[in-house]
Amino acid sequence: MKIDIYQVEAFTDQAFKGNPAAVCPLDDWLADANHYKACFKADDYMLVLDNEDQVRNISPDFSLLADVETRGVMVTAPGHEVDFVSRFFAPAVGIEEDPVTGSAHTMLVPYWSGRLEKNELDARQISARGGALHCKLLENDRLEISGQACTFMKGEIELSSSE
Repeated sequence: MKIDIYQVEAFTDQAFKGNPAAVCPLDDWLADANHYKACFKADDYMLVLDNEDQVRNISPDFSLLADVETRGVMVTAPGHEVDFVSRFFAPAVGIEEDPVTGSAHTMLVPYWSGRLEKNELDARQISARGGALHCKLLENDRLEISGQACTFMKGEIELSSSE
């Protein structure tokens, strides 16, 4: 079985910006044996600063941060042109700085929604690659995150029938 795979740059309209993501559109669900099951535990720390410039200029000690028992550390503040900005550092799991972290926004959006008293927020992760996210806090603590994407590469994955 061959499955198309696309390399997209999520949350941007430019190649080599945003968050690199692999996408495989499917016509039908794969057999259970071919599913990759993953879960993530939200054990991140969040540091709230006063302004965007402080977030942009922060320079963490990655070797020290790698010793902290957490998946990652978010740094956030009100933005100049968006509701809030952030950066996400996760050296303990091998990622010094993630370009755009959708999962971190599951903590950031409820925080900023409460602080700004609004359910729709525009955010920017201001890593070197950077990315823009439009976020909606929905009922039952659900979250909708959207943004632009740019296709960078197309290929195929070949799965044998025995897998």
